[in-house]
Amino acid sequence: MSQRAANPRKTMTVRKLGSVDIANLRAAVLAIPEEVWNVENAGKPNKFEVLDETRHIVFRFVDSLRDWRGSHDRAAWPQWRGLLEPVLEEAVRGYGYARGVFPRVMLARMPPGGMIQPHIDANLAAKWPHKIHVPLSTNAGVVSFFGGSEHYFPPGEAVEVNNMGPHWVRNGGGTDRVHLIFEYYDADQPEPGWLELLAGAAR
Repeated sequence: MSQRAANPRKTMTVRKLGSVDIANLRAAVLAIPEEVWNVENAGKPNKFEVLDETRHIVFRFVDSLRDWRGSHDRAAWPQWRGLLEPVLEEAVRGYGYARGVFPRVMLARMPPGGMIQPHIDANLAAKWPHKIHVPLSTNAGVVSFFGGSEHYFPPGEAVEVNNMGPHWVRNGGGTDRVHLIFEYYDADQPEPGWLELLAGAAR
């Protein structure tokens, strides 16, 4: 595993990125019909068991779970791009990357009583990009465990989380928890040496 070390720029706990204007995006997300949530969730590429009842609408996703450098727009991206991009750009402004890339972008909706089971993002495509959450709708009963401690993330407060350590989320409140979740990396940052080793092993 040491040969496949995570990006040293990633937070080891949580990193507060500041307030983001979510008003327009939040209004549009809360107006999404149940049927759209159900259809989009049924076709999502991230069908991981730990997600349990959490539903997703995926806008961008990696081409392979082994490499973050290739990604693609999904069907919902063109319709939502105008609402998403201002939030994405505002959330990552503090990184100062001239050529930042968003390989994965999605909405995650957890119902009351929902649970994302303890896990580590084990796929190689998750090791390099920053993992960022922007809460759009939440409640005081939502508990997120990252970096060895429990957290409450208020609406509109962007935060980078440590996805390389054990983490989990529990919605103990009476309303849905809806987050914009995305990944972000610097295209100008030198790539890790283990990518070449991985490519060689695949040949």
